[in-house]
Amino acid sequence: MTEHPTPSERARVVIEMWADLGCPWCYVGKHRLRAAIAKRPDASRFEIVMRSFELDPAAPREPEKNETSFIRSHGGIVEDVLRAERQMQALARTEGLKYSLDRMNANTFDVHRVVQYAGDHGRGFEFFSAVQDGFFGGTLDPHDPDALAGIAESAGLDGRRVREILANDEYADRVRADRDEGIELGLTGVPFVVVGRQVAAPGAQKVAGYAHLLDRVAGHATSERVS
Repeated sequence: MTEHPTPSERARVVIEMWADLGCPWCYVGKHRLRAAIAKRPDASRFEIVMRSFELDPAAPREPEKNETSFIRSHGGIVEDVLRAERQMQALARTEGLKYSLDRMNANTFDVHRVVQYAGDHGRGFEFFSAVQDGFFGGTLDPHDPDALAGIAESAGLDGRRVREILANDEYADRVRADRDEGIELGLTGVPFVVVGRQVAAPGAQKVAGYAHLLDRVAGHATSERVS
C-alpha cells in the first residue's frame, strides 16, 4: 500500500439508512444522500445499507388513498393534506424527482421483508430505491407481489423467491429487530442515517449536510460514537 492510499485502498464506510417506503422525506433524503456520495472522489468507499422502520405498523394491508391513510394515522382534513402534498410535490420537482399525488398506501411490513432478502444479496438499497421511485413516480404498485418480483428480477434477484417470501413470514424478525435497534440508537422518526456507526443524522438533510457527515467519518474526525 502506498503512503497515500487511493480511494479503493481506504476502508469501506457503511451508511445505514432507516426508512419507510411511503415516507416522502425518506424519498427526498435518499436522493440527497446518494447525491452527496456521488460528489466524492472516493464514492466507491461508501455503501448504503437499508434498515427497516414502519412509520405506521397498524396500517391496513388493503391499499387506501394517501390522504385517507394520513388522516387515519395523524388526523386533520383532506384539504390540508392535499395542500401539504402539493408543497412536497413542488419541492421534489425542484430536486428532479417525480412525485405523484395519486398514491395508494398500505402496510409496508411485507415490502420491508423483501428488502431484507435483497440486502442479504447486496441489493437492499438498489431494490428499495427502485420500489420507492416507482411508487412516488406513480408507475408501481408496491403492494402487488408480481410488481415486487419484477423489480427484484431487474435488480438481479430471484422473483420466484420474492413470491415465496411474501407467501410466508420470512424475515419478519429481522424487520422488527431493525426497528428496535434504530430506536436504541436514538431514532424517533425517519429518515435516520448512521454513518460508520460514528455519526447520526435524523431527518432529511440537505446534500451539504450529508456531505459534512461523510467528511467527518472519511476524515476520521473525532466524534461521539453511536453505540
